[in-house]
Amino acid sequence: MLELHNIDMFFGGIAALHDIKFRVDDGSLTGIIGPNGAGKTTIFNIITGVYTPTAGSVIFNGYDITNMKAYQINRLGIARTFQNLRLFARSSVLENVMTAAQNRYVNSYREEIFSGNMTQKISPNLSSWYSFVESCLHLGRWSRIEKTLKFSSMQLLERVGLHDRANQAAGTLPYGMQRRLEIARALALEPKLLLLDEPAAGMNPEEVFELNDLITGIHKDFNLTVLVIEHHMDLIMKICPRIICLNFGAKIAEGTSEEIHNNPEVLEAYLGG
Repeated sequence: MLELHNIDMFFGGIAALHDIKFRVDDGSLTGIIGPNGAGKTTIFNIITGVYTPTAGSVIFNGYDITNMKAYQINRLGIARTFQNLRLFARSSVLENVMTAAQNRYVNSYREEIFSGNMTQKISPNLSSWYSFVESCLHLGRWSRIEKTLKFSSMQLLERVGLHDRANQAAGTLPYGMQRRLEIARALALEPKLLLLDEPAAGMNPEEVFELNDLITGIHKDFNLTVLVIEHHMDLIMKICPRIICLNFGAKIAEGTSEEIHNNPEVLEAYLGG
């Protein structure tokens, strides 16, 4: 599904990544580990169009996405969470998910139109699909679209265990729940590839254990390909059949959890062996 070919990333004269190459198979659950500053999040930023690599290419489902914008890559089916939370803190839990669901609803409708060889442009804003009166009175097409978005969003909140917090401001949730909300919002985009950037950051051991079950569950239930960055070795070793290890911007190992755990370079660079 995803291939990185000889990726280099320089910031000024500093090499953040050098000759990174790996593939992520369709339907797999893969982990990326490495010390702070190893380049893990930089890889996610390149995959999602935040950065354009200095050299190399990124191939997703046969498409070269190296120079695409972030929104174009998202429409192809890649969604992510962030190392630092990016929630709408004052909006409700439900509204956070509905915002993402609206974006996917528009994309799905656009795909249906163009697959029928119709040439009219589809506005990326749902508000253009209903009249001013319908939006003011919450009737007609506005009501139907809103009910659809709310229903699908509530299903996702139930899946991540937040349905009873739907009307609570996102910023007032406990930290572990905010992490779950960010995952639900990413799922609302209906991705083919889900990138999780340190989803267990700031969680206590019990929350990490529950997150294990959540990630493996959504990987199976949503038929997703998942790529996870994580510092919690227990989480990575338990849920990821295949692991990639970075150090100083270079890949130093790749293999099963057992192979990575016993690799001398990994022990020295990451585990302090």
